[in-house]
Amino acid sequence: MDSSIKDLEGANNNTPLLDQITTTQRKSKSVLIFSLVLLFLGIGMIGLLVNHNYTSSSDDQIPKLEIVKKFVSRGVSEGVSEKKFNLFSVDEEASLLLLSSYPWENNMLVWQRTAFHFQPTKNWMNDPNGPLFYKGWYHFFYQYNPNGAVWNNIVWGHAVSKDMINWVHLPFAMVPDHWYDIGGVFTGSATILKDGSIVMLYTGATKEMYQVQNVAYPADPSDPLLINWVKSSANPVLVPPAGIGMQDFRDPSTAWSTPNGNWRFTIGSKINKTGISLIYETKDFVNFTLLDQWLHQVPDTGMWECIDLYPVSLTDMNGLDTSVTGNALAIKHVLKASLEDVKVDYYALGSYDIEKNVWTPDDPKLDVGSELRYDYGKFYASKTFYDQNKQRRLLWSWTGESDSEDADIMKGWASLQAIPRVVLFDNKTKTNLLQWPVEEVESLRSNKKEFNNLKLAAGSVLPLDVAKTAQLDIIADFEVDKGALEGVMEADVGYNCPTSNGASGRNALGPFGLLVLANDGRSEQTAVYFYISKGKDGNLKTFICTDLSRSSKATDVSKEIYGGIVPVLDNEKLSVRILKLLEEQLECSFSTTLLELVLLPLQSKYGKWNMQ
Repeated sequence: MDSSIKDLEGANNNTPLLDQITTTQRKSKSVLIFSLVLLFLGIGMIGLLVNHNYTSSSDDQIPKLEIVKKFVSRGVSEGVSEKKFNLFSVDEEASLLLLSSYPWENNMLVWQRTAFHFQPTKNWMNDPNGPLFYKGWYHFFYQYNPNGAVWNNIVWGHAVSKDMINWVHLPFAMVPDHWYDIGGVFTGSATILKDGSIVMLYTGATKEMYQVQNVAYPADPSDPLLINWVKSSANPVLVPPAGIGMQDFRDPSTAWSTPNGNWRFTIGSKINKTGISLIYETKDFVNFTLLDQWLHQVPDTGMWECIDLYPVSLTDMNGLDTSVTGNALAIKHVLKASLEDVKVDYYALGSYDIEKNVWTPDDPKLDVGSELRYDYGKFYASKTFYDQNKQRRLLWSWTGESDSEDADIMKGWASLQAIPRVVLFDNKTKTNLLQWPVEEVESLRSNKKEFNNLKLAAGSVLPLDVAKTAQLDIIADFEVDKGALEGVMEADVGYNCPTSNGASGRNALGPFGLLVLANDGRSEQTAVYFYISKGKDGNLKTFICTDLSRSSKATDVSKEIYGGIVPVLDNEKLSVRILKLLEEQLECSFSTTLLELVLLPLQSKYGKWNMQ
């Protein structure tokens, strides 16, 4: 054990266990799917709002608490990320006024709980932790505050599922009950060893909120539910090395095996403003060696959190185990980091040299933090794992709402997890990853409706009657008239989703898309749309954007416009899928958080792909 560990042993070691939550079963909700084909330029509209059929138990009723008048920044002083969103005003006093000015009522908030996204029954949730498949069950662990709907008192929640749709909530996996994690059981990852046993690496915080690394094991490996966990007597196994800040050392990754039989994993940190990826090697998960060479570093990206390194096949449609290495012509390695300063998950494609322990990007212009993201919306602290059950790489991510902390306290919960996604290398563009929701979500579909061969004139809006439903699973295919594309002569350079007037900024080739969560008069609506710009060289760029500027009458929600460029190949349609919660109260104000957007293939599971 490193002698410097002894310097941290001043924390209280006698904290009682926190209360355990009861086991509950989430009911799956029926969803409705329709296909929509729009064959000209314009904006398509979903204008129907219907009942959300979630029913709360007595424990889940929204507490009628007085709204807190002053915003409290949480987590940053403890070395973790706070809930963050942007208001229109940059003036602090004006922002505080907006935060407390909207008269939310319980009936406006209760319907916002989702059906097919993962959520605990109540209270705060953030980062996904240690997902894995074990003895027939998918296990999901997550950062959780059992005492309220704001960040604090972090334990590891635990739930299991057969299909990642219907979940059974189990007792907490780990709670802060030792001096090395008394400040919180923070983010970690699971590694399945060659003999099938499990090692869980996680970050703990001391009383002073210093970050250290710890190990835990299942108390009973024969238990498929993995209910009880034992923390290693060697904890903490790692403390911040020389030159690393005491709160800049967190989130160990899944470990991968080396040719000599040892294991390596990475931990996020920074040196000044340079984000770095430290590498440790171990044989027994008790003794560790810090390798001299950083895995990778990128200047001016700030603190790296929740680093993920994993291989993707260039030739196969299946996922790969984290330990797979080999011919550079057969695999690429994805390096992903969550950048704390901007709250964005960036990834890059490259090559991992296991002998030199160095990852190199394929294109330095597309390095981590430069361009490629999993998602342009609220998608952070993501983590992948290899699902050996179906031979696929699955991606989880924390999604924080865009409403205020006051509203979270009123409704009694905060945050959800994005739908788990399958991740593959894009064999057509060879520059990005492909993602789509796990196939299990399709089991919720019912009452399919199709709208085919619809045409829109420029600037027109077409309502579609999809009848009543609690959720929508929307697949829409857009085909732009070739004559319109060829007929545009003037250049349209410099387009950018956040800065180009959103859905109201028009030109000859856009915007066109869907209006979701729109009321009768469209005083509230969320636009998800494509925009095609033409450069001076005649080449086209396709953007996909989400415009939240008119999504709600409420003043204390984020109303961002976001999105980016997507690669579209010749003769391909534009395809989009939206998983959406709806509500029929036309006059209520809507949260802007319950839309999950995924670009997806047009054909079957392993069929034709259009774009990232």
